[in-house]
Amino acid sequence: MNMRLAILLVSLTLTLSAQLAEGPGMKEAEKNCKSCHEIERSISLRQDLSGWNNTIAKMVGFGMRSAESDLAIVAEYLAKNYPADALTPLNVNTATAVELESRLSMKRSQAAAFLAHREKVGKIKTFADLNKAPGIDPEKVEAKKTQIIF
Repeated sequence: MNMRLAILLVSLTLTLSAQLAEGPGMKEAEKNCKSCHEIERSISLRQDLSGWNNTIAKMVGFGMRSAESDLAIVAEYLAKNYPADALTPLNVNTATAVELESRLSMKRSQAAAFLAHREKVGKIKTFADLNKAPGIDPEKVEAKKTQIIF
């Protein structure tokens, strides 16, 4: 019976390892991500380095523990092997809270404040108006200006 269990565990480990792209950071990513959820869930996000760093920061906030150097390796590994797909522009007048959180790196409370503001004042027409809205970080808007439409 113990031999069957050992074979099962080895095959599951090999299957899990096969799901990640080989390369520097693979072991660190596997170790950090699989302790809370499936690897498929982790890599399905497809983000740029900034997005992966934000996701890792959220996971640390949820209790993930790892050396800072390992977290940097994981972020670089994920950005290289699971990069962001080409994104359609974000329309700030129709974006949902989740879209605002992920695309503009907003906290949930910031997205909610922005949505309440948008509901109250109507459509945002310019970057100047957008930057004045609650929950908006003008530096993040500037960095993603080419990905935002009205």
